[in-house]
Amino acid sequence: MAKFILRKAEPKDVSDILRLIKDLAKFEDMEEQVILTEKELLEDGFGDHPFYHCLVAEVSKEDQTLEGHTVIGFAMYYFTYDPWIGKLLYLEDFFVMPEFRGFGIGSQILKTLSETAVKTRCSSMHFIVAEFNTESIEFYKRRGAADLSSEEGWRLFAIDKEDLLKMTKK
Repeated sequence: MAKFILRKAEPKDVSDILRLIKDLAKFEDMEEQVILTEKELLEDGFGDHPFYHCLVAEVSKEDQTLEGHTVIGFAMYYFTYDPWIGKLLYLEDFFVMPEFRGFGIGSQILKTLSETAVKTRCSSMHFIVAEFNTESIEFYKRRGAADLSSEEGWRLFAIDKEDLLKMTKK
C-alpha cells in the first residue's frame, strides 16, 4: 500500500498540477485541448482572489513514480452559487494516476472535499463525468451521487472564447 498525504496545493505544485491535468486529458482523449500554462495556473490559483482551489495527493520519495514524481493525484474545485439551493462546491477535475489507484487515495480526496463542502455550508457538490468513464461513474454512485443528466435531463453547454468575443461586439 502506498502511503500518501493529502494537502492543499502550493505554488510549487503548479508544474505537477499541469502534468496531472494533461494526464487526465490524455485519458479522456482530449490532450490537445489543454492550452493552460503553468503561469496561468499560478496566477489564477494562488493570488489574492483565487479562481480555484486544489488538493494534491503526494507519496514519499520511496514510492515515487518511475519518472520521479511524488505528486500523484489532485482535485481542483471552486465554489459557486445556485439560486435554488445556495452554495455549491464544484469539483472541476479529479485524477489519481492509474498505478496509485486502489489505495484509498480517491476516497480520501472525496471525503476531504465533502468535509470542505459541509464546513463551508454548501448544499451540494457538483461535477461532470465523461459517459465512457464507467469506473468513475460507479465510484461516485457508490458514494451517493445522483446522475442529473439521466434523472433530471440537464445538459451541459459551453460558449468558447471566440463566441464570447463575438457577442461583446453585437
